[in-house]
Amino acid sequence: MVITAHPHGCLLVYPVPAWVPIRDKVLSAPSLDPVAAQLKRLLVGHAQDEALDSAGRVLIAPSLRQFAKLEKQVWLVGQGSHFELWSDAGWQKQQEAMMALVTTGLPAGFESLAL
Repeated sequence: MVITAHPHGCLLVYPVPAWVPIRDKVLSAPSLDPVAAQLKRLLVGHAQDEALDSAGRVLIAPSLRQFAKLEKQVWLVGQGSHFELWSDAGWQKQQEAMMALVTTGLPAGFESLAL
């Protein structure tokens, strides 16, 4: 699996087959574009290949733990092709922001969504 940083302050956890096309797309962006260069540094520069140990655990690099401010309590949030790994404080902040957005209306494309 590949673990990398996300601009929102969490970590992204991808199976290698799902990560490779994303990495390739990011790397194909123009190097002289300052935003593309920053995105490359963040996503590709922080990417770490990790494997599960015999107990099904993964050791997250200290630099990534520090980036996401991970402590004892973490949140692993499924996103279809990948997971997001949040600190407890970061996830609570996201939950509050999400609830505030939902009360102001759904974003374009979600109008017909029935839950």
